[in-house]
Amino acid sequence: MVIPIRPGMLTGTDATFHGNSQAETCRRCGVRQFGLFGVLDDDALAEIHTHIADLRLSAGETLFSAQASGKALYTVKSGVVRIERSSEAGERRILRLAGRADVIGLEAALDQTYAADAVACTDVEVCRMPRVLIDDLTHKHPELMHDLMKRWQRTLDDADEWLTEITRGPARHRMLRLLLKLSEYSVGDSLVWWPTRLEMGAMLDMTFETASRLVSILRREGIVEPIDLRHARVNMSALLPALRAESARA
Repeated sequence: MVIPIRPGMLTGTDATFHGNSQAETCRRCGVRQFGLFGVLDDDALAEIHTHIADLRLSAGETLFSAQASGKALYTVKSGVVRIERSSEAGERRILRLAGRADVIGLEAALDQTYAADAVACTDVEVCRMPRVLIDDLTHKHPELMHDLMKRWQRTLDDADEWLTEITRGPARHRMLRLLLKLSEYSVGDSLVWWPTRLEMGAMLDMTFETASRLVSILRREGIVEPIDLRHARVNMSALLPALRAESARA
């Protein structure tokens, strides 16, 4: 899917930069120290800014698709992205979520196709880093390769956690773990992105009916408070004891 270009947006190698506006944007970026280029100093950053672009997506838009050629890596600057895959039978499974400072599309660093779809759950802003730029930088700055390896390991750890904690065990435990995971991506006033019941099912490997029943129970218990169709507030003071109680029963 081609991402719509909005007024003032720049994309990939087609972007034309005037002055050092993108370099300044990179220097002032709130996630730079946590992102892939956090290991680079200002001089190194100034050399590469013309290859970098900020992209904005609306909720529901696709950043990249499975099996598409991996041409770029992306750092999430704001919002939540879901990484999902569909079977040949059309069954969708959400594999994990990515939020602020996470790097996605790491397959591109190895010149591979993307392994899954990346879809915006909320309005999202990402930094696009072309693969050819990463290739060049890893030769000039070996410390960047070390950082890439750490990010690969973090992705593997996240996938293991998702598999063992969110898609296994009693349904209530899975739902509580999902709420804890969603709280990691909370925005102002402790609001979290609120998945639909179908999306919950695709994340937790449960039916629509089971997800709906559990949400109703957790609302009555004061653990979660849906604000609107796509936002909710998680009561951590109620969630954590509930998780401890579930673990004690395991």
